[in-house]
Amino acid sequence: MTTPRLIDRHPTISGDEIVAAMVPPPRFSEVGFATYIPNPDEPSQAEAVLKGQAFAARVTRDNRSKSWVKSLFAAKEPTAKRGLYLDGGFGVGKTHLLASLWHEVPGPKAYGTFVELTHLVGALGFVEAVKRLSEHRLLAIDEFELDDPGDTTLVTRLLQELTEAGTFVAATSNTLPEKLGEGRFAADDFLREIRSVSARFDVVRVDGPDYRHRGLPDAPEPMTDEQLVASAEATPGATLDDFDALCAHLAKLHPSRYGRLVSDVTAVHLRNVHAAPDQDVALRLVAFADRLYDRAVPVAVSGLPLSELFTDEMLHGGYRKKYLRAVSRLIALSREAGVRG
Repeated sequence: MTTPRLIDRHPTISGDEIVAAMVPPPRFSEVGFATYIPNPDEPSQAEAVLKGQAFAARVTRDNRSKSWVKSLFAAKEPTAKRGLYLDGGFGVGKTHLLASLWHEVPGPKAYGTFVELTHLVGALGFVEAVKRLSEHRLLAIDEFELDDPGDTTLVTRLLQELTEAGTFVAATSNTLPEKLGEGRFAADDFLREIRSVSARFDVVRVDGPDYRHRGLPDAPEPMTDEQLVASAEATPGATLDDFDALCAHLAKLHPSRYGRLVSDVTAVHLRNVHAAPDQDVALRLVAFADRLYDRAVPVAVSGLPLSELFTDEMLHGGYRKKYLRAVSRLIALSREAGVRG
């Protein structure tokens, strides 16, 4: 029996489906502030829990009526900051904290990654997206990043409309708000927009080492091709793909579809892994790694180890933090593959 391949899947997702699916992913579906274990050597982590709980209480108490029509067409009134921004390195538990905050707040509420949010606006149109999202008490945005001028302009307008309509916004990022876009595009030309985004958030710093690798052994060595095939065949619900073929397939799908691509997969097996040939491929692999991690899908490979997925040049460029996060998550998933194997 032939092992299924991801490249044979062609998932689609509509704007309505994105809205309906805006909840924390499976890995974070049952977390809470009580299940976040702060590193005793990093006081900012315990402080972040307290500030997250305080923000959740504030959102819960707020009964301000929302009107998307008013937000779009009426005169704007100054409002207090309605945003919380969790800033810190990868592997410090920011997503855990964000999902905990989301679970703590009564609905209506929405949770999604930054790429899902921008795709939603594209699918529904700006006015309809504002109408839908402004009906929510809270919008939680994971992996908040500004990679290009289009995103910067779009998100500036979106956050303005939502917060002035009364929606609270919580976000996670590896980059301070005022540093968004640095090294990725001519951010100096968009300082007004970036400052506008920054002004809507109270920033909470979450420091510490990557918990995913604290006290754990190194990632498993890559398998031989024969071992990889045997592992895939022995794992019900697993997939097996050639790395280059998967990279080509990802290029044909919007990143917002990557989650659905692996939604019912029990383990991903990739044959002949090598360093990403260029930045476009690398960034797609980052988005793919994030969705695998969200859904706790183990990853087994042959070829190069996952720690060598990105070149030294990439790891020293503007997307360095993204690549390091992806490596951290993929290594954790490769350990999970080793445990299941």
